[in-house]
Amino acid sequence: MTDAAGAAAIDRRVVVVGAGQAGLSAAHHLQRQGLRAGTDFEVLDANPTPGGAWSHRWDALTFDLVNGVHDLPGSSLPPADPQEPARDVITRYYGDYEDEMGLHVSRPWRVASIEAFDGPAAWGDSQCFDLTAHGPSGVRRYRAGAVISGTGTWDRPYVPHYPGRFAGRQLHTRDFTAPEDFTGQRVLVVGGGISAVQFVMLLDAAGAEPIWSTRRPPRWRDEPFDAAWGRTVEESVAARTRAGLRPLSVVATTGLPSGPRYRAAVASGLLQSRGPIDRLLTAGVRFVDGSSEPLDAIIWATGFRASLGHLRPLRIREPGGGVMMADDDVSVIKAPGLFLVGYGRSASTLGATRAGRRAARAAIAATRAATEDAVSATG
Repeated sequence: MTDAAGAAAIDRRVVVVGAGQAGLSAAHHLQRQGLRAGTDFEVLDANPTPGGAWSHRWDALTFDLVNGVHDLPGSSLPPADPQEPARDVITRYYGDYEDEMGLHVSRPWRVASIEAFDGPAAWGDSQCFDLTAHGPSGVRRYRAGAVISGTGTWDRPYVPHYPGRFAGRQLHTRDFTAPEDFTGQRVLVVGGGISAVQFVMLLDAAGAEPIWSTRRPPRWRDEPFDAAWGRTVEESVAARTRAGLRPLSVVATTGLPSGPRYRAAVASGLLQSRGPIDRLLTAGVRFVDGSSEPLDAIIWATGFRASLGHLRPLRIREPGGGVMMADDDVSVIKAPGLFLVGYGRSASTLGATRAGRRAARAAIAATRAATEDAVSATG
């Protein structure tokens, strides 16, 4: 098929955007339903290597510090050295999975935009999608009967605004490389999540002087992070996305795990928040309580937003800032045939795996219906 610009468009029944946990799960279940990778469906990934967002993590995030990684469907995460960087463990696992399942992931291809296309197309005359992707050989265009988007959040770091200006070094979680970069320095870590907690402890061990700032008092959770708790958390997130509201941060929903090493750091005073920031100063910050601290650097461990810029042409954003999801938590109300995975309740590795299965089945059903409609119209 040729598009309006004259470039050859590649027809696929389904295109999966992103090869993280959710995207690989979706690809696996498309394959299980009889679709062929690279022919019936295509997986496009913007990263140069397997591993999704994990491939960007820092060396000091060793596997023993990871809260948990759920197995990909039809596979088990092999045993790993607890002291090996989690990045290397997960990148190796995802890469081996792609090879063993024959998923033929195309990378690095970044999907720049997805637009509605009213046909005719290979999957009937109903609406399908026109995708533009940028990669090593230029531009590719795809026509797809359905799109499963699992682009996660790593590309959209969030830094809150505060009055004033700090002249020292500032970086976000995604820019962090090693705690030794800050040895001997006074470093403010801003954020109430597990990454912020780990940064404080890593910096302290590396000979830096960390200071912790959170907007609200840290909420430590003593109860187990079990399946029943997980379902409760997922339902609370789903209630927001079904209403078109922006998903809350992970820590706002889950709280912080209170294990022995964290309890000891709290008791020692290391993990004691100074409270929220009032304003930035040229050489430090002032807190809401009126106290000030001189600083060499600020690490903004303030989370991410969903990476949905490629979906802007579809106008799926709601006034509340989110995307209104159907009761299956993968179907986008405003764009039939578009499915979001790793969004909202499926942001965890377990939730992403389940969402990939639901999205694959829904995408097959949607494109089967389009094909049957086209056959009925001609027969």
